[in-house]
Amino acid sequence: MTHWTLDDIPWGRFDPARVDSQILAVVKAASLVERNAADYTSYLGNVFRDDPSFRVHVDSWRVEEERHGNVLGRWAEMADPSFSFEAALARFRAGYSIDVGAQDSIRGSRTGELIARCIVETGTSSFYSALRDASNEPVLKAVCHRIAGDEFRHYKLFYDTMKVYQARENVPGWRRFLVAIGRIRESEDDELAFAYHAANDAVDAPYDRVTASTNYGARAFACYRPHHVARASNMVLKAAGLNPRGMLGSVVGRAMWTFVSRRAKALQTAGQTADRSAA
Repeated sequence: MTHWTLDDIPWGRFDPARVDSQILAVVKAASLVERNAADYTSYLGNVFRDDPSFRVHVDSWRVEEERHGNVLGRWAEMADPSFSFEAALARFRAGYSIDVGAQDSIRGSRTGELIARCIVETGTSSFYSALRDASNEPVLKAVCHRIAGDEFRHYKLFYDTMKVYQARENVPGWRRFLVAIGRIRESEDDELAFAYHAANDAVDAPYDRVTASTNYGARAFACYRPHHVARASNMVLKAAGLNPRGMLGSVVGRAMWTFVSRRAKALQTAGQTADRSAA
């Protein structure tokens, strides 16, 4: 694991004129999700309760995820002085939580759990890479570059551990594939939508899942380019036990980019329609 700190970020290079309000809204939401890693650490600690060496890695993972949240939150407060990271985090935690009392993986096996974690790290590594490349603000670019590097390493940690457990559990390929697809589909659940709401909507505004999800997705998907999606596609296939090279990787990569680009346009259209209706 790396040991960079908030002091390593070139805060003095911050340029408020280069802050993109659409990207800022996404960063605010991401800061809350990253900072909330403690719940997932508790859950993984239960699932892997008799694997002390892996739990040490999970504890280090938590430290890095929380650091991501803190550094993103600090940047968001610089970009928008009216934003309170701690207040938004408290609001998020009050309205969203996971079952930290589960003793066994909700994926049906430890191999499945680790595949799901690989999918999450695939999403975050590609997201921060896309955010880095989409932003013109120097400090945010530096922050996202560091976070993306961490998330790629996290993927490797979970992938290498998954291979160890797969050798023991021998989970069928079709089940591993279904776990991967299932976790991808969960990316549009309440977590990111509620984080967007908690970070960006007025304190007295009611939570509308569809609206929040649309607003977040329209801004986040717009940052992606084909090479971000191609790399993510390869990581997903690898986690699912499929060969990402050759024809399969090419076909899946193109299909994923088609989905992402069309999804971005659809969400942007939906958001614009909602804005006109509200006006």
